[in-house]
Amino acid sequence: MNTSTLGRDTPQVNHRAKVQGQALYAGDLKLPGMLHGKVLRSPYPHARIVRIDTRAALALPGVKAVLTGADAPRAMWGVHQKERRILAEGVVRFAGEEVVAVAASTDEIARDALDLIEIEYEELPAILTPEEALDEAAPGIHPGRNNIAHEIRFHRGDVDAGFASADLVHEATYTTHSQYPGYLEPMASVARIDASGRLEVWTSTHSASLARVRLAGALELPVSQVRVHQATTGGGFGGKMVEDANNLIAGLLALKTRRPVRLVNNRLEDFLAAPSSVPEHITLKLGMKRDGQIVAKEVRIVADCGAYCGLAPEVMHVSAMRSDNMHRNPNVRSHATLVYTHMPVHGAFRGFGGTQMLFALNSHIDTMARRLGLDPVAIHKLNAIGAGETSVHGWEIGSTGLRDCIDQCTEAVGWAAHRAAPRDAVKGSKRRGLGMAAAMHVSGNRTIGNWDGSTVVVQLNEDGRVFIHSGEADVGQGAMTMLSQIVAHELDLPLDHMHVVPPDTDHSPIAIGALASRTTIAAGNAALAAARAARDKLLALAAEELQLPVDQLELRAGAVCVAADPDRQLPVAQLARLHVWRHGGEGLRASGSWDARTRMHDDQVYGNIAPAYSFAAQAVEVEVDTETGQVSVLRSVVSDDCGKALNPMAIHGQSNGAVAQAIGWTLYEHLQVEGGRMVNGNFADYTMPTADALPMLESGIVESMDPNGPYGAKGASETAILPGAPAIANAVFDAVGVRITDLPITPEKVLAALRQARAQEGTHHA
Repeated sequence: MNTSTLGRDTPQVNHRAKVQGQALYAGDLKLPGMLHGKVLRSPYPHARIVRIDTRAALALPGVKAVLTGADAPRAMWGVHQKERRILAEGVVRFAGEEVVAVAASTDEIARDALDLIEIEYEELPAILTPEEALDEAAPGIHPGRNNIAHEIRFHRGDVDAGFASADLVHEATYTTHSQYPGYLEPMASVARIDASGRLEVWTSTHSASLARVRLAGALELPVSQVRVHQATTGGGFGGKMVEDANNLIAGLLALKTRRPVRLVNNRLEDFLAAPSSVPEHITLKLGMKRDGQIVAKEVRIVADCGAYCGLAPEVMHVSAMRSDNMHRNPNVRSHATLVYTHMPVHGAFRGFGGTQMLFALNSHIDTMARRLGLDPVAIHKLNAIGAGETSVHGWEIGSTGLRDCIDQCTEAVGWAAHRAAPRDAVKGSKRRGLGMAAAMHVSGNRTIGNWDGSTVVVQLNEDGRVFIHSGEADVGQGAMTMLSQIVAHELDLPLDHMHVVPPDTDHSPIAIGALASRTTIAAGNAALAAARAARDKLLALAAEELQLPVDQLELRAGAVCVAADPDRQLPVAQLARLHVWRHGGEGLRASGSWDARTRMHDDQVYGNIAPAYSFAAQAVEVEVDTETGQVSVLRSVVSDDCGKALNPMAIHGQSNGAVAQAIGWTLYEHLQVEGGRMVNGNFADYTMPTADALPMLESGIVESMDPNGPYGAKGASETAILPGAPAIANAVFDAVGVRITDLPITPEKVLAALRQARAQEGTHHA
């Protein structure tokens, strides 16, 4: 009997622990003698710290430590630019920056201690917009440098000649805003000093390996003196990667008190501390032939990283160039500038810069299609890059289902019939329209360093069950299930005989973690190699016992059997025991490693950076109320090119989750900051889409069978967040004839655009 679950709907292997409340998140952990941490944050976006008086707080019974920047190591921390202190010292650069940390015997005492701390600030002028920051007279937010955090320039082909050859050139500016990650579990960490004096941390993170390196650097410890456990993680969406100070402060408090310390953000603290998506101001110019062929593209981006740049340079890099690779256009020019401001920190978010640029590009293509009298579907399919082609930036496309994704989602919503139907005069205030958009993303990314691989270790236990060791994180996306499916398939064992050991840097292989949609292709290939190596060891031992050549044996249903005589067999459990209990024996373990055959881009940002590229398309139907400006999404169909669907149920769930986040970003969610201070840092005031605000979400899968992926699979569902905003914006235009280029699409903006359109129409008639 074939027990493989590959390609079949499969519940997550850790779902039962979660729904029964048995999964241990970092905030659930309790250790003997544990203290509770709290953080006092700056109320000002920019101020000099004149004086901090902690005496009253320290005198409060139950308080064990009150730490300021002076008590922290001298090392700075950050992703590529080390520019941030664990606790601010001398100056604060955004409202919400961590200034004082407290550890006390109870949560209540720690909160009371914060109220007793006296801080005298000298408020300083705050730079709150990129325009202010780029002014020549603006002071540097960081000493000794200007306010440009990062800059990208590139030019391929002959852009000016391309524009000269175009039949239509269109230029417009688009603005995008910040979105809070909105995960259920706020950032949480528990840190302690173990019996040997090492720092041990349980934390909510995308990567235990990256967390260990960051903790060691910021706390000035050898890497081997830090141990990080991946606690069950309640969602990340980019926000729990390497840009939050929670586990650094927990580690610092543990080092100072020599006691375990639990530090859990409340929701307001998480809004202040978590990186939100990078807001961008995008000016896009596109040249097109009469038939819809794109012949030239020019992009100018000004992005705001807030007070510290974190991963924002990489996010802006994606905005500046990733969408170029979706089309065959050889003429592209880009200039992108990332700017420091005294705003809360912006950084990684699901889609990682693709959402911003694809809102602009897809809106642009829809606009130009209408001016040329063409179907935007036809333009996307005409320009779509094909499998086997190399893009303008050197990306080698091994597989693409982009055209199939476009067909799948547009056919589902009745696109052709809608376009062919006459536009009769509609009675009443509500208008309906259809819109579509297309997107691409990476599956892996050789940009962090010259390694984009993974290692998986398969350990076969004496009862025939398997432990799978990997450092890759499951942040809700199903990594544990994917690894279990692959190993179970290769060893022909039941899925429930697999156990993925949660990442622990003392025992797990080093791993980059859950980012760049890399886990399936990198860890999946490593698991495939490890499982096959374990299978080879089983077959070799069985061949020795049965005194038959290996090629006459096969692994089937938990046993190695003789191919010509299946009843003659040795159970896997018996072989696992025999592998130990014999002369020279040892436990049956096998390791598999895989590193993508890619190359880092050169100084001209040219190079094939990913082993595979994912594609998606989305079509939506909206209803616009012309009296209130309210936009409602009535139907959404997203189509995801995942290479091969190892677990269709998981892909549908994750893809539709991405769509829900996209709808939220487009219509509802907007971090409101006034005078540098966040004013809606809670779920009561920060409007996320609830179930009644969403339609019944639909998703389709396209299997393009990537040559580099395990069984043809590549990253799934992150690409699905990218086309949502432009699909909705295009549908709004289709419904009421107004183009919203400034997200979010609020009722106020729709009404203002309708008033302006009516005024212009009246002027023309006059």
